[in-house]
Amino acid sequence: MSQRRVITGRSQEPRQRFAEELRTLRAGSGTSLRALGERLGWDWSLFGKMEKGETLGSPEVVQALDTHYGTPGLLLALWELAAGDHTQFRERYRRYMALEAKAVSLWHFAVSVLPGLLQTPGYAREVLAAGGLKGKELEQQVEARMGRREVLEGEDAPRFRTILSEAVLRTPMRDMGEWREQLEYLGEAAERDHVTVHVLLQSAGLHGLMGADMWYLLLPDGRTVAYTENGYQGELIEEPGPVVRLQSTYDAVRDLALTPAESRKFILRMLEEATCDPST
Repeated sequence: MSQRRVITGRSQEPRQRFAEELRTLRAGSGTSLRALGERLGWDWSLFGKMEKGETLGSPEVVQALDTHYGTPGLLLALWELAAGDHTQFRERYRRYMALEAKAVSLWHFAVSVLPGLLQTPGYAREVLAAGGLKGKELEQQVEARMGRREVLEGEDAPRFRTILSEAVLRTPMRDMGEWREQLEYLGEAAERDHVTVHVLLQSAGLHGLMGADMWYLLLPDGRTVAYTENGYQGELIEEPGPVVRLQSTYDAVRDLALTPAESRKFILRMLEEATCDPST
């Protein structure tokens, strides 16, 4: 590993290596991002995000790039390595990440922050920095979190349902411009056919999921596992009994939440309030 680094000078981390290769190939071709988008039929900003490591793109996009650059299979192979790389996450998350990547549907409840699958880079950076990360480790974890969003993209994306406590949407970022960008992204995600967003108003009162964020993953073999997380630690729960009880609690909380249509209107209202903020 170290010998290869000395020879090529390129990163050995799959996601970074994929982004580096994209930048190198485009620079060598003398093509601008805008021109690349026009030639391949995708928004040029997507290629910019891929080259920054903010997203991996879909297999279809990568195959088109392989054809364009005359590198049959090379970029797709690097993409597969990057998409399957869980070493970028802290050790305590890796088992969960491996299961999340295989899940056929996901349910989630958020106590105080948006789920990583729906975060923008700016929001993820502020949340992670608030948790004590900084420097290279902070940037690595932001990149890893952005990679998680790939789970919800593509034709085979799993169904995803999240219940957001009202506090999540009442806690803005320090930069109101980035907060508006986050709310816009959330609203756009809520319009996807396979994504369902509920908002749980504070007026709904006390409920059984007040202590921590919860994730429920339905796996290809029919099993459901749960993952509970607070600001300091997470726990993967695989025993059927506790998982069934947690699912029942989730169903009860969902019954208290706004409908998806009402929730989209609430998000839009939060965006309008952020846009009208007199401090901006």
